[in-house]
Parts: sequence; C-alpha cells; structure tokens
Amino acid sequence: MIDKFRDDLAEALDVVWSGATIAVGGFGSSGRPDALLNALSDLDKRDLHLYVNNVGDDFTGVGRLVREGRVRRITASFPILQEFYDDYFAGRIELELVPQGTLAERMRAGGAGVAAFYTPSSAGTMLSDGTFPLTYDGEGEPASFVPEKETREFHGRQHVLEYGINADFGLVKAQIGDRSGNLRFHLSARNFNPLAGMCGRVTFAEVEQLVATGDIGPDDIHLPGVFVDHIGMTSAPVPAH
Repeated sequence: MIDKFRDDLAEALDVVWSGATIAVGGFGSSGRPDALLNALSDLDKRDLHLYVNNVGDDFTGVGRLVREGRVRRITASFPILQEFYDDYFAGRIELELVPQGTLAERMRAGGAGVAAFYTPSSAGTMLSDGTFPLTYDGEGEPASFVPEKETREFHGRQHVLEYGINADFGLVKAQIGDRSGNLRFHLSARNFNPLAGMCGRVTFAEVEQLVATGDIGPDDIHLPGVFVDHIGMTSAPVPAH
C-alpha cells in the first residue's frame, strides 16, 4: 500500500510550475480547495491556466490568484469576479467560456481516457462559431477569438466537438480521505471535485478528516485513490455540517 499522506501539503505542491494547467474542484465555495489554491499564491506560481466551474467573488482561492495577477487563462462556466472582468477587458487574461455540463463532461472524459465527444450544447452560438472573444486589446475591442468548433449533425440536430481535459494538476477538497487517497465528498462538494481529480495528471487533495485505509466503505468512496497522488489535512476553515 502506498502512503500518500503528506505532513506539509503546501511543500509537496511546490512541484507545480508556473505556466501549468490546473483543474480545480468545488461548486461555488462548496468543496473549494482554498488551502491548496492559497498555497499556489504563497509559492509565487504564475501564468496559470485554470479549469474551474466559477471564479468566486471573495478574497481567497481562485479569486486571490486572479487578483494577484497569477492567472493567464480561465476555462470556466461562471466567472463572476469583477476583478476578473477588469483584467479580461484590459487584455490581461484569457477567457474560454464553457457550458457547465460541457465543462463537467470534458473533465470526466479526460479522466476516463476519452479524447473527444459531441454535444448539442452551444451549437449555433458564439461559443462555438468562432466569434467569442478569447482576449481583448485593452481598449474594448476583441484581440483574438476562441477557435471555431467542428460541428456534425446527429438525429437531425447540430452537435459540436469538445475535447477531454487532461490538466497537469488537479486540486480537490474532500470531507474524508484515507492514506491511500480514497476520498468522500460532502453534498454539493461532490459536483466538480471528483472530475477535477480524475483529469489531473497529478492530483492533490486537502481533507477535513483523515482516516485509516479501509475505514471508508467501498460504496462511500466518491473518488478512488488511484486518481490521487498527494493527500493532506486542510488548513482552510472547516464549515459546519
């Protein structure tokens, strides 16, 4: 049995390089791996490409990375942080806007070894026809665009080709984990966390409670340890359950 527990998870995270692609778990603030995200700031990592459901409106986690200018590109469904839009329209950050279900399936596909898939979501919209601005020039005009996506008709309906996500790293937060990396998430935290953990080539997990291997019942494991490389106790505040 491989012991994946790390006494200092932030120290282990130093293998992340500036310019890396990172899949981030969490649904809003639920299950967001703030301790790991804040450690990236403390370790002075920059030029990051984040795959994340939403860019929050607070001063921690992804929001902190954006505010400190450490993010080069965001692939997300709900980037609601005002400072993000300030940077986007100023030409300092790239945005790939993706429907929420498509983002989830792109992560799952990457983790399952599926290279690409077709979906009707975004077909016939600016998200797929090459007219959505990837970057702005700082004066309110688009400087580049998200490439047009391949389309194909199935059952009389247009579908677009989407690619699975294989990120350099995955960052997740779980309620319970064991030393082999098996994880159980709490309620809404189960939304994107298992997917982000699957699609990261190297995945880090912060947990609220560490138990011995075997203490999590087989039917209660939401992300098997085969997808997790490093696990440690969270240093972020633990919400009441």
